[in-house]
Amino acid sequence: MRASKSSPYWRSTRRMTTALLLVWFCVTLLTCLFAPELNAFSFLGFPVGFYFAAQGSLIVFLAIVGFYAWYMNRLDRRAAESVQR
Repeated sequence: MRASKSSPYWRSTRRMTTALLLVWFCVTLLTCLFAPELNAFSFLGFPVGFYFAAQGSLIVFLAIVGFYAWYMNRLDRRAAESVQR
């Protein structure tokens, strides 16, 4: 059976992918854009702009990947349950 692209599964997948790409874009852009202002503060001896770019954004990116994997597993399980009924 072939699923249509307008099925709830694909709508949910596209919506989540778009939202997570938006978070990724904002974290990447805002960290670079506001780095000079953030560098006025320090965290653990490093300028905050540098710290966010070097460590904070990587943590956010890993969180995005982890959340996407969790969400898609949950969505796949629900889709499989609905097909079995």
